[in-house]
Amino acid sequence: MSAGHHSRRRGGGEEHDGGMERWLLTYADMITLLLALFIVLWSISSVNISKFAQLKASLHEALSGKVIEGSSALLSGGTAVLAPQGSQTPTINPAATVNIRASITKQIVTSLKHQDTANLHRVAQQVHTYVSKHGLSGRLQTSIDERGLVIRVLTDDLLFDPGQATLKPQAAPLLEHVARLLNARGLTNPIRVEGNTDSIPISTPQFHSNWELSTARATAVLSFLLAHGVQPSRLSVAGYADQRPIASNTTAAGRSLNRRVDLVVLREQTGSVKP
Repeated sequence: MSAGHHSRRRGGGEEHDGGMERWLLTYADMITLLLALFIVLWSISSVNISKFAQLKASLHEALSGKVIEGSSALLSGGTAVLAPQGSQTPTINPAATVNIRASITKQIVTSLKHQDTANLHRVAQQVHTYVSKHGLSGRLQTSIDERGLVIRVLTDDLLFDPGQATLKPQAAPLLEHVARLLNARGLTNPIRVEGNTDSIPISTPQFHSNWELSTARATAVLSFLLAHGVQPSRLSVAGYADQRPIASNTTAAGRSLNRRVDLVVLREQTGSVKP
């Protein structure tokens, strides 16, 4: 019994000794791997101090927005910081970058101008359709010039009574249609309402000169557009009296043409687009 008991204890001890040997092997493997890791880290830890200084300077220039061509190895294609021979990188040319930006800006501006002109022609065509439908060809005209689209409305028998600046009732349908066109989706152009008279002087208790009459008539049309949804930020008014005639004031027909209100849909200022 004692011998058997002793035999079992020896067997258990052998099992215990075998477990300790396996643990020591694992530990030895781990130490070997750590040693190899430290050797690798040490081998790559030799930094080129001068290249590191150049890297620092390059990063400072880039982050401060004052990059100077050729001022550092990082930007000019010098060698790497951690190795004697680094890979080469293309040189950054500021002049080429500026040229690319200018080219892109020019393309954008050209595209915007074409779109603006197309919008003006579209509105002009819509006005022509309304004029033909309502028989207003003799009293309403459109043209496109360097200012933009000019919608010219003669005042006689359509907008105002002689010497007055109160809109006549029959002017409402026309101006309502114009207001809808000016509020069309995609049309954001500024609008200037310009009043004009003939050369015959006026002097009434209400208007002491043609300057006052022309400005008052333009303001009346502007107020109508405001009341029908045109944004105030798009509108401006001007009164030119008899200083911008489109016909001779020596005939009754010419003076009738000069008594007018021009609604000028100004071209968009696309030249100020920044790269």
